[in-house]
Amino acid sequence: MSELHVTIEAVTARIIERSKPQRQAYLDLIGKQRDAGVNRPTLSCGNLAHGFAASGEDKAAIRDGKAMNIGIVSAYNDMLSAHQPYGRYPEQMKIFAREVGATAQVAGSTPAMCDGVTQGQDSMELSLFSRDVIAMATAVGLSHGMFESVAMLGICDKIVPGLLIGALRFGHLPTIFVPAGPMPSGLANKEKQRVRQLYAEGKVGRAELLEAEAASYHSAGTCTFYGTANSNQMMMEVMGLHIPGSAFINPGTKLRTELTRAAVHRLSKIGWDGDDYRPLGLCVDEKAIVNACVGLLATGGSTNHALHIPAIARAAGIMIDWEDLDQLSSAVPLIARVYPNGSGDVNHFHAAGGMGYVIRELINAGLLHRDIMTVACDDLADYGREPMLEDDQLVWRDAPAVTADDTMLRPPSAPFSPDGGMRLVTGNLGRATFKTSAVDPARWTIEAPVRVFHDQNEALAAFKVGELDRDVIVVIRFQGPVANGMPELHKLTPPLGVLQDKGFHVALVTDGRMSGASGKVPAAIHLSPEGARGGAIAKLQDGDIVRLCANTGTLSVLVDADIWAARVPAPTPARRIGTGRELFALMQAGADEAEKGGSAMLAVAGL
Repeated sequence: MSELHVTIEAVTARIIERSKPQRQAYLDLIGKQRDAGVNRPTLSCGNLAHGFAASGEDKAAIRDGKAMNIGIVSAYNDMLSAHQPYGRYPEQMKIFAREVGATAQVAGSTPAMCDGVTQGQDSMELSLFSRDVIAMATAVGLSHGMFESVAMLGICDKIVPGLLIGALRFGHLPTIFVPAGPMPSGLANKEKQRVRQLYAEGKVGRAELLEAEAASYHSAGTCTFYGTANSNQMMMEVMGLHIPGSAFINPGTKLRTELTRAAVHRLSKIGWDGDDYRPLGLCVDEKAIVNACVGLLATGGSTNHALHIPAIARAAGIMIDWEDLDQLSSAVPLIARVYPNGSGDVNHFHAAGGMGYVIRELINAGLLHRDIMTVACDDLADYGREPMLEDDQLVWRDAPAVTADDTMLRPPSAPFSPDGGMRLVTGNLGRATFKTSAVDPARWTIEAPVRVFHDQNEALAAFKVGELDRDVIVVIRFQGPVANGMPELHKLTPPLGVLQDKGFHVALVTDGRMSGASGKVPAAIHLSPEGARGGAIAKLQDGDIVRLCANTGTLSVLVDADIWAARVPAPTPARRIGTGRELFALMQAGADEAEKGGSAMLAVAGL
């Protein structure tokens, strides 16, 4: 194993130094919660009786207090394909707990929004705020104090960050995330993309589009492209919060069941009264957060984590920003190409070597912190192995020495790109994220006149009538957390791809989010400060020349300084109601900037 890379070491040291007061306050909090917080020994007889009243055959064990009780927080619903398998998990997990003399109860449930269903709809404006709702729901479930360890059942976009944020406020409790796995591969992603672009051009109808989408998203399990959901699973591995190798095993298999059993058995060991106490708040430290960033960059993961990682870190008293991510990106090579950055999906990635290969190779290259407290092992090195069944017994073997597909997965010594492809771009328009890993380097610099819209549907309408058939930087503003909840602008990907394929120089600039599956079109996203908070994007006018350059880290409007200073910002559109959006007005009004995670909950709490 190589020594830790100098940049990884320097960024980690900077985060540790910056976070000292907040981190110490957090460690003091979780210490007090274990010693004097709400837990079973402090509950009154009435409290405790309510807690075990309906616990069936586990009732006597919970009443006597001699068995470790595992709390299950589930984000199950059977509309969300990734979470549908969780329906039967609690009953299975109770059986697995009894096998080792423990008990388990469902502590609570959280909502689980499917961004695939809500993309492009009014309801997408609830998406980012659902993360904080999930965190609060998690806290409600754990507040009963009935549990000595926790199993988290969640996979998708805002759900894992929300569960983790909520769990970290109970950081004295050991916690393992239990995935359910990706659906088997369906229609090839490039074919799906082709049909989407044909539909955007009006060359195929809705029936053909629906057939392609249904052939892609076709069964229980996580969607197989490498968006936010699968980036979440990668992060849980590199942070050491899964049973090793759990991320990408398909649902309904014997191996999947055995990994769930192993998670429950392990919780009995690392729980409050177990032989190897490992509280979540110590597992998630500054080094684990840096590992999450490194894994994201090395695999070309979702841009949504430029918002989620800072929010997760804040919940543990750790302060990071986009400059940290940018510095790490300069040092971390891109070693995976999974759709939309490549042709294969996460099942192909797993078959090529998967997370075991990635983690081992990054450790050996000095790019991951090996010496973190994980939920499963002495350090992260055991996550460089892969699980399998031998005579129906779960075992781990070394990950493949050589990748099985070097068009998808490579060693750090021969990467697809020398850097991780998530750049900070700054200038007189503010600070934004530019994911370069899926973009041809010839398109990393775009200088063109802007066309300004306040809604992605306005941009789609302009595209359909040919108004964007030219070199253009499409600006979609008033899309930040305060303006409208920061919905993903996924509907723009096919039409902008069409324009680019026609030979035009095209880019997107927005204070909103792109999909976690951000693709081949250059995009400066999460622009901060947002237009609704006085950001300079509100001053842009049609025809202004904007320069976006990943090579120099630039995002600027090329307007005379005096003219720019005198320009009056466009007014923020009125808040829209319907689809429940009005119920989130407090979150919308109080949300902080994207670089901190876009959370009113964390901002008001002073975290």
